[in-house]
Amino acid sequence: MLLALLLCYAGFTALCLSMPRHHDELLGHKPTARRARHLKLAGWLLLGASLWAAVAANGWSFGLVDWFAVLMGSALVLVLLMPYRPKLALLLAALSLLATPVAAWAQC
Repeated sequence: MLLALLLCYAGFTALCLSMPRHHDELLGHKPTARRARHLKLAGWLLLGASLWAAVAANGWSFGLVDWFAVLMGSALVLVLLMPYRPKLALLLAALSLLATPVAAWAQC
């Protein structure tokens, strides 16, 4: 479930960064159209990978329930961090991507 959580948070952050307002707030400039498309694609792929991780860990019945819980939790953390600590939200996304291989190895 940790792997699904890390992937969900990174996916939601990528989707957040694909929006010009948030990209400008976090990185100091608006994204190009190509970068916004790539961030959206990366966000959706990470969310899909998180679904795969949750289902692979617990099967379809409990995996979907776990995935929805992880979706809500990671979205809540991101929504609460963005207005008050946006740089921390970006740092947590980077750390979650770095911790993903460790979580994948631990899940096997």
